[in-house]
Amino acid sequence: MSVSPLLSTAPTFTTLLTSATSGSLRERLLALMADSKRIADPDYNPCLADAWLDRMRKRWQALQKPNSSLVSESARSEDDPTHEQPLTDWLIELFNTVFAAQNTVLVRGDYEPEYFPATLEAPAQIVFAHGFFASALHELSHWCIAGKHRRTLADYGYWYAADGRDEAQQHAFEQVEIKPQAVECLLTLACQRPFRVSQDNLFADFDTSQSTFPQDVYKQAQHYIEQPATLPRDAQQLLAVLLTVCR
Repeated sequence: MSVSPLLSTAPTFTTLLTSATSGSLRERLLALMADSKRIADPDYNPCLADAWLDRMRKRWQALQKPNSSLVSESARSEDDPTHEQPLTDWLIELFNTVFAAQNTVLVRGDYEPEYFPATLEAPAQIVFAHGFFASALHELSHWCIAGKHRRTLADYGYWYAADGRDEAQQHAFEQVEIKPQAVECLLTLACQRPFRVSQDNLFADFDTSQSTFPQDVYKQAQHYIEQPATLPRDAQQLLAVLLTVCR
């Protein structure tokens, strides 16, 4: 059986957001954010102070320099084996500020990622894994996709089978991961970092070469760029902010 060109060629995600595409997407997202229907939404933050955006931009730019004092200090710290704590500190502040009205916080975790819905005593917590910046973006993408009802459920009420899934389970996993990873792709590229899909099945005992998952994620991300109104509302706002401060 021949393998189709689509399956034999991995998509190049970095080409999705060029400088021109990023600028155009940002403007379209900002226009969506200015929609008068959203101004009355108490959970929607239509604008952020220019001074705060400028401060976050300058911090981000400093963190991209190899000789940054923040990065160097992290590299020497035994408490930060990933050397990404300054980056994740920055992202935590950004998310917690942008979505302050939503009673949800981003939390650096030591172990596996998990989502805890809000209680009477505590806000909802998006816990990302092992202090990794990429894990934080992945978990934020799931939060954006989940919507209000699923955010009231532990881990959004999603089914999950651990690494070692059989072929049917892997197919089901990939289908529910297309949109979250497409959002993650755009958030990652907005931060000018490389993105790669995660099929999260290192111990598969079946042929995975015919999976179209990378192509499906690419097509969904491309669709979001072409029609940003189809992005979940919170993904629109988070992406717009990242495109503003990271570019």
